Amino acid sequence: MRPITFANPEMFYLLIIIPILIALYFWKLSRKKATIVFPTLNALEFKPKSIKAKMRHGPFIFTCIGLIFIIISLARPQSSSTRKQVQTEGIDIILAMDVSTSMLAEDLKPNRIEAAKQTAIQFIDARINDRIGLVVFSGESFTQCPPTIDHSVLKNLLKSIKSGMIEDGTAIGMGLATSVSRLKDSKAKSKVIILLTDGINNTGFISPQTAAEIAHTFNIKVYTIGVGTLGTAPYPFQTPFGVQYQQMDVKIDEGILKEISSITGGKYYRATNTKSLGEIYNEIDKMEKSKIDVAYFTKKTEEYLPFSLAGFLFVFLSIFLNYTTFRKLP
Repeated sequence: MRPITFANPEMFYLLIIIPILIALYFWKLSRKKATIVFPTLNALEFKPKSIKAKMRHGPFIFTCIGLIFIIISLARPQSSSTRKQVQTEGIDIILAMDVSTSMLAEDLKPNRIEAAKQTAIQFIDARINDRIGLVVFSGESFTQCPPTIDHSVLKNLLKSIKSGMIEDGTAIGMGLATSVSRLKDSKAKSKVIILLTDGINNTGFISPQTAAEIAHTFNIKVYTIGVGTLGTAPYPFQTPFGVQYQQMDVKIDEGILKEISSITGGKYYRATNTKSLGEIYNEIDKMEKSKIDVAYFTKKTEEYLPFSLAGFLFVFLSIFLNYTTFRKLP
């Protein structure tokens, strides 16, 4: 139901007439005297009241209801429908995520890859007007989801990725190059890649520096995130006796990641725990905002006619009853 507003709300002051009429009506009733005097009421003691007697106040009630509806119509009730038009020059973003087996390390809870997925989903939820895509890489890279505004599809595909889904290794250059290929033809006012990894570039036929230069050529900004604690991290591995843990050295090529961000005008971050990873995404979210112009169009429709008809109907009914059913004898 569309909301109702009133163009002339000051007309509601006329409602003061209603309690005045009620007071005058009952004052008038109290002033009336009986015209026939009975010596006793015994003959009428058990006589039930007729419907006409019970409804003797009906015409006055209908008059009051009719006046209320007429006053409402004088206040000019209007229904309004609002249409919102959003004009935005959105940002196109690619999340490039390392899915190598080292992302199973549990220095971030529950592990690196799950923590990265959870914080990425929170980031996506905050970017309702942007196209976002997903690239995964380890020993090679591929596009899991091209840039899309349908974030529900993107999040479902993000949830489905897992460590070891492609050949193992850490091809940072390949992951970055695949991301660039998805953004190079974009017409968005800003193009951003958020590259997350926990290792050292050790495979792939495109170097990270070359991929960064290509990104810079297409005016693509790259934020890099190194994931892992300082020192060692617990890494699970399967044995005949179940899952065992081994402390593995955390090796992140921070020099390469800083160089990538420097070449492209981005920034490098180090996430040593789940909380800091979330804070990094929040910081990037604040820095990369698109301007949105919102225009509202409101259409108002006059709704006084039903109230006017109802008011005159009740007034007419009151007059009709007064001259028929409740007509006074001369």
